[in-house]
Amino acid sequence: MSGQKRTAMRSERALEDLDGAALSYAARFADPTEGRREHLREELVQLALPFAGRLARRYRGRGEPLEDLEQVARLGLVKAVDRYDPERGSFTAYAAVTITGEIKRHFRDRTWGVHVPRRLQDLTIEVSQATAVLTSELSRSPTVAEIARRLETSEEEILAALESAAGYTPASLNGPVGDDGPAELGDMFGALDADLESVDDRLTVSGLLYRLPARERRILAMRFYGNYTQSDIAAEFGISQMHVSRLLSRTLNWLRQAMLTDTPPRWESGGAQPEATCAMAVSVDHHDGQTRVGLRGELDRDAADGVRGAVADAVRTGGAVEIVMDLDGVGFIDASGVAALLACHETARGAGIRLRFARLQPYVRRSLTVAGLEPLFG
Repeated sequence: MSGQKRTAMRSERALEDLDGAALSYAARFADPTEGRREHLREELVQLALPFAGRLARRYRGRGEPLEDLEQVARLGLVKAVDRYDPERGSFTAYAAVTITGEIKRHFRDRTWGVHVPRRLQDLTIEVSQATAVLTSELSRSPTVAEIARRLETSEEEILAALESAAGYTPASLNGPVGDDGPAELGDMFGALDADLESVDDRLTVSGLLYRLPARERRILAMRFYGNYTQSDIAAEFGISQMHVSRLLSRTLNWLRQAMLTDTPPRWESGGAQPEATCAMAVSVDHHDGQTRVGLRGELDRDAADGVRGAVADAVRTGGAVEIVMDLDGVGFIDASGVAALLACHETARGAGIRLRFARLQPYVRRSLTVAGLEPLFG
C-alpha cells in the first residue's frame, strides 16, 4: 500500500473518531446530571485542534503568519463546538465550514490595507485564479474580456476587481520617491492652506480698494506691497511724512468701518493740510509775453475742469507767446488730470501758443512721461 493511501486512511479514521467523539460529547453534555460540562468541552476542543491546524495550513503563504491563521482556526473550532447540533449532520463537516469561514473573514477584515466590499474581495480572488489558469492555457496574459467570459460576469465587474486588488497592499506614504533623495510619497500630498479662512476677507478688501481715490490706493500699495517707508512715499508725492501718516490712518479707518458693515460708508476727503490741500489752487501771472499758470494741490477729476478753464482764459486774453504751467505744488495727478493737461496743450497749440510744464514733482513727471508729454517738459 502506498504512503498516500495510508495517509488518506488515517485521515478518514481520525475524522470518524472526531465525529464519534463529538456525538459522545453532545450526548453527555445534554445529560442534566452531568457535572463536568466544561471539562467535556475542553476535551473535544483539544481532540479537534490538529484538524483545525490542517485547515489553517491550507491558507499559508498568503501574506499572513501561520501562527495567526492557527489562532483564527482555533477560534472557529471553539464556535463550532459551542454551536454543534448532532441532528444537523457530521461535526467535522460543520466545523470545517465554520473554521474556513473564520479564516476567510480574517483575510477580508484584517489583511486588506483599504476597506473593500466583500463581493469585490471574493471576485478579486476569483480573477486572480482565473488569470493564472488562462495564462497557462493561452501562454500569454489574458484580456479583460477573456477573464469576464471565464467567470461569466461583465467586464465592468472585472475592471472593478482589478482596481480593488490594489487596496490589499497599498503603497506606504513613507516610501521613497525616485531612486535618490530623501523625499517620501507623503510629501507629494498637499496640506491644508492656513490662509484659506482669510479668502472672504481678501475678496472683500479687494472690492473696497476700488472705491478709494487713486492717490490713497497708490499709497497703500507702496506702503504695504512695495515696502516703502512713509518718508519714501512723502518724497514720491511731494508732501510731508506727517501728511502721509494722516492719509494712511484715514484710509485704514475707512477700510475697517467698511469691512464691518453691509453698506460701505461714503468716502470723505480730508480737510486742508498746511503743506498740501485736496482742492486745486490756480494762480495766473502775465509778464513780458509769458503767462505763468501756477497749480497747487491734487490734479484729479474734481480739479481738471478748473485747470482747463484757467488755461483757456489765458489763451483768450491774448498777448502771450508762451504759457508755462508751474507744477511744483502738484503732488498727485490721476488720469483725469493728465487728460486736462493734454487738453490745455491742444488749446494753446490751436491758438499758436507754445505750452510747457515746469518744476514737476517725481510722481507727476513719471505719470506725464508715460502719457507721452515729456517733450513739453522744460
